[in-house]
Amino acid sequence: MTATAPAPSTARARATALLPRLALVLAALLATLFTVASPATAHAALTASDPEDGAVVATAPAQVTLSFSEQVAMGDDSIRVLDPQGKRVDTGELRDMCSGNTVRYGTALHAGLPNGTYTVAWQAISADSHPISGAFTFSVGAPSATDVSLPTAQAGGGPVGIAYGIARYLSYAGFTVLVGGAAFILLCWRRGAAERPLQKLVVRAWVTLTVATLAMLVLRTPYTGSGNFSDVFDLDGLRAVLETKTGASLVSRLLLLGAAALFVAVLFGVYARRVAGAGPDEADGAEETDKADANDGTDETGKPDDTSDLTFGLAMGGAVVAGGIAATWALSEHASTGIQPGIAMPADILHLMAVATWLGGLAALLVALHKVPGIERAAVRRFSTVAFVSVLVLAVTGIYQSWRQLGSWSALTGTEYGQLLLLKVALVAVLLGIAYVSRKWTARLADAPVARAAAAGPTSDDVSRETASPDRSGDTDPADVSRETESVTVPADPQRAAQLARQRAARESAREKQVRDADPDRAGLRRSVLAEAAIAVILLAVTTVLTSTEPGRAVEQETGRGSSAAAVPDRAVKITLPFDTGGQNGKGSVRLELDPGRVGANTLHLWSDSPDGTPLDLPEIKVAFTLPAKDIGPLPLVPEQAAPGHWTASGVQLPLAGEWRIDVTVRTSEIDQTTVQKTVKIG
Repeated sequence: MTATAPAPSTARARATALLPRLALVLAALLATLFTVASPATAHAALTASDPEDGAVVATAPAQVTLSFSEQVAMGDDSIRVLDPQGKRVDTGELRDMCSGNTVRYGTALHAGLPNGTYTVAWQAISADSHPISGAFTFSVGAPSATDVSLPTAQAGGGPVGIAYGIARYLSYAGFTVLVGGAAFILLCWRRGAAERPLQKLVVRAWVTLTVATLAMLVLRTPYTGSGNFSDVFDLDGLRAVLETKTGASLVSRLLLLGAAALFVAVLFGVYARRVAGAGPDEADGAEETDKADANDGTDETGKPDDTSDLTFGLAMGGAVVAGGIAATWALSEHASTGIQPGIAMPADILHLMAVATWLGGLAALLVALHKVPGIERAAVRRFSTVAFVSVLVLAVTGIYQSWRQLGSWSALTGTEYGQLLLLKVALVAVLLGIAYVSRKWTARLADAPVARAAAAGPTSDDVSRETASPDRSGDTDPADVSRETESVTVPADPQRAAQLARQRAARESAREKQVRDADPDRAGLRRSVLAEAAIAVILLAVTTVLTSTEPGRAVEQETGRGSSAAAVPDRAVKITLPFDTGGQNGKGSVRLELDPGRVGANTLHLWSDSPDGTPLDLPEIKVAFTLPAKDIGPLPLVPEQAAPGHWTASGVQLPLAGEWRIDVTVRTSEIDQTTVQKTVKIG
């Protein structure tokens, strides 16, 4: 609920006048961010492969390489190459070919592979902790029939993926209620620390977050691997998970939850006893008491407020622990990768804290309105202010995160991530609309005369006092005396005692309900807050799905990868061609760079590398360009050697746009030579 306390008419008018300006500033900021967006990703995307998907090569390549948009974690079994019969033809050894900003991995193939269609299946873990996978085919000589079918299931799917997703949702929900419930007590209603319903809410949230974190830790191995539940007992897999960034984050979260348990124990132990003994004015601080405390540190009776220091200490300690728990998400997921991680991670922490303070506080307010009839109007007004500040923080950090993960307006509607983001924004808008209704109920509740409470009948505290100290000075009804005796005398019959206990509980519940429902404004506020909480549950579910969805930046970069290496304006065409001449020291790869990769004059660079990545000096290397669609070429070119393993040529003219085939002839000895080729798109 984002309602604010009633203010004087001038202040209210000034705030109303500022709202359109604030909306315009936020809209301009969002437009600016999308306009200046630069390429980056969060989920890793496969940006290139050699051979490419669907390529037909003349000779069998020496290796298969995959290039990604960002760093990934891969093992020896992450890349598998299968022949038409489904037999593995790779050596099973992963080659790390990363250099600078280039993220490339490969695996060597057995020599002498026959013609046919080969299937490449790969799986990796993105730097933001999410598993990714894919498969494609290439052919040697000519395409052939194959018994291998491309896998349709994505990594992290199936029943294990569903279980892991549920654990993720429960962890977010537990964190939200834990942090928001504690913040509601410390910032809005200190006396709530002694109320049993709020204690149960916060403790159950802690248990939920702890159990969900443990579940994610044990499910991590099957989630990123085989997808079989039986792998939760794989101790080697668990050990491997603990060595990853995600495993370290989950373990850190469990340690911080230990500190959170100590915080909860103090909050509902020492602190609850102090505020219960201080009385409602001292503990909770009606507005007059708060002013007195702010002036001289005493309450309205002149006694020192001995809860202030403990409140401040708990607030600071709780904020540190909550920020640390939020950081376990920021350090292991989307915020830790892509552009500006130094800004994105603090922004993500603030975003999570704002969500928890708002929605978790909303849950605590709902419980208080339904279970605790004595909640003060001042507490509702304080939460309105806290929620308003939380929504502002949420809006600013959310706009930044949206720009960072989308990068363009087209990704907002053309990707699943963007569509989910639009759904999330719509839910927030609905939530704010209901909060506006709650604001009206809050204003009416705050403006209601004290006489309304008196007209509504006795409160639960009045009933308790009357029950504890009955007036026996006058005549009493024998039936009343009998009932009073039953309430203080325990019958010898256990069944009769249990029956009386149930009757007393029913009477107490009816009294509490009567007090709650006596004020129509309080009942209206309770209904609107319940509607807010229902939308918040759906909003958390959408957010959970959003955090495990490939961001729009990565999707657009991945879909831009075609069957040929595409020329990007003002960016050089870069390809890698493995070769094997069949002779001694005849294996290696040629890296080719055509700059700027467009029609007209270009500069060509060639580097030759041995299988271990060191420069390989060749007796001769030649290049030819052919445009089959226009019957142009081959246009031969002999580059000049600039250094061992490096050749260059300037003024390479490509007269037309289209699919150009580049043939590179490599000679490693007097008699050993081969030609490798690749098609690139020149725009």
